[in-house]
Amino acid sequence: MAAVLLALGVPLAVSTAYAQQQKVVVDRIDDTARFAALAQFVTDTPTTARPTRTDDRLETLRRELASYYGVYGIRAGVFYRNASSMANAPDDWVLPTAGEVREAFDEALLSRRSHDPEQVWPWQRSRLVVASPVIRDGDVVAVVVTDSPTGPMRSRTLREWLLIGAGESAAMLLAVGAALRLTGWVLRPVRVLDATTHAIASGRLKSRVAAAGGPPELRRLARAFNEMADNVEDVLEQQRAFVADASHQLRNPLSALLLRIELLALELPEDNEEIASVRTEGKRLAQVLDDLLDLALAEHAEAELMLTDIGRLAEERIAAWAPAAAAKGVRLTGDCTPTTGWADPVTLSSALDAVIDNAVKFSPEGGTVTVTVTAAGDVSTVVVTDTGPGLTDEELARVGDRFWRSGRHQNVKGSGLGLSITRALLATGGGSLSYEHSEPRGLRVTVSVPRSG
Repeated sequence: MAAVLLALGVPLAVSTAYAQQQKVVVDRIDDTARFAALAQFVTDTPTTARPTRTDDRLETLRRELASYYGVYGIRAGVFYRNASSMANAPDDWVLPTAGEVREAFDEALLSRRSHDPEQVWPWQRSRLVVASPVIRDGDVVAVVVTDSPTGPMRSRTLREWLLIGAGESAAMLLAVGAALRLTGWVLRPVRVLDATTHAIASGRLKSRVAAAGGPPELRRLARAFNEMADNVEDVLEQQRAFVADASHQLRNPLSALLLRIELLALELPEDNEEIASVRTEGKRLAQVLDDLLDLALAEHAEAELMLTDIGRLAEERIAAWAPAAAAKGVRLTGDCTPTTGWADPVTLSSALDAVIDNAVKFSPEGGTVTVTVTAAGDVSTVVVTDTGPGLTDEELARVGDRFWRSGRHQNVKGSGLGLSITRALLATGGGSLSYEHSEPRGLRVTVSVPRSG
């Protein structure tokens, strides 16, 4: 639209300037023709100086020129072939020996009107010169010359240019407004689709796109997206149901198996290594099944969000884990400023328990675990930093995956599901869990929850 307006506006502005100047030139030609008609009947034709004898026609010509100059401010004069003045206004205006005025005079001496002057633009301060011959008995006896200021003409041209610019600006604003409405109509379904995609990625699998508004292609895309989301939710629901059912069904025979192992252990020596190993692996398998069931329930459960004092909740979890940390020789400290956020207190407590448990578990004796509660923008965070061995960049990319454990920590008790359960629990309430290196060593885990519901 800007290109079209420019393509139309520039020629229109040039044409307007040409028209204004042409109008002035035509008026000057008419004026010079009138003065030439008056000068045609002046009888005196001196060769070197102004005439010594005057007649009524010459006086009339002089009065007309003086009146013309007084009203319009346009210098005008009638000059003989030898460049001497028959009559002129103002009285001190003489024919120059060179320049645009002289060129017009010389052109008119050849019995033709001077050429059209070059175009004068609003930013130029040129003058318009028009000359017409005075012919008597077929001969050019004098030339009428007018020298017009161009200020009024340039002002009119500039006003018309401003009107054209205002019109084009209004048209451009109208086009921009229409484009914004059109792009808003087109992009609104895209923004809804983007928000819904983010919601599903954050764990809110019930989110769907309202397939209304926008172009037909985007409406079809919204319906296809909803169908895909339904299928994904069904698959995940089946997976959760399978995990939950399998975990529940395996617990009973596993409990019976563990009971028989305990009965068998009564018949064997108390320090039998095989029985101890079987008992340990059985308990580990029971823990894995319990964690799988917790994970399935966490992914299926709806969070009950409420305004929670994150600082006080973190202090409670620090106090609960202080004896375990002290027993291992780890110093557990906290900086828990009063900070509120929207969270499920039970879910957040479980998440903090899992994170603090890992920090204490992997910190060496004499190490330090620090819990810091802060608020920034729309998010409240609990940052747990330890001085343990930390993780490599490759391990950081995988931490929190189900059943994943670092190859360096296989001998540490755990199922590899704790952080997965924590992440799933937080996601149901719009929270998140992130990991990064802690300097000079250790791991920094950040639990984030929204500050507004």
